[in-house]
Amino acid sequence: MNWLRTFMVGRYGGDQLSIFLLALSIVLTIIARITGISILMIISYFPLFGAVYRMLSKDIQKRSMENYKFAIFVNPVYSRLKKVQDRIKDLKTHKYYRCTKCKTMLRVPKGIGKILITCPKCKDQSIKKT
Repeated sequence: MNWLRTFMVGRYGGDQLSIFLLALSIVLTIIARITGISILMIISYFPLFGAVYRMLSKDIQKRSMENYKFAIFVNPVYSRLKKVQDRIKDLKTHKYYRCTKCKTMLRVPKGIGKILITCPKCKDQSIKKT
């Protein structure tokens, strides 16, 4: 195992983009196996080679910049999915409303009946049923 450590010294290693490329390669391979499309199997090797190239690269600054740009691209998508996941998790205990003026998402506890909801951002008040 010491030979692997010495081999990887000065190399970039794995990051989020490399993991994404590996996962993409696996998904494309599975789809190609199921559908029997041979060109898709060939295409699935490109993300795999890209991930291996990135992991073994010695140009650390360039790979870091690529990962940074990938993270900037993926972060809004991830944030939106996380918000949806949190809303689904709170579905039994909370109800969500939008403020009529500023369109801010408001979360109120369920099962109370009619309540006066005050928006913390614009101080608009509305009566809603929970």
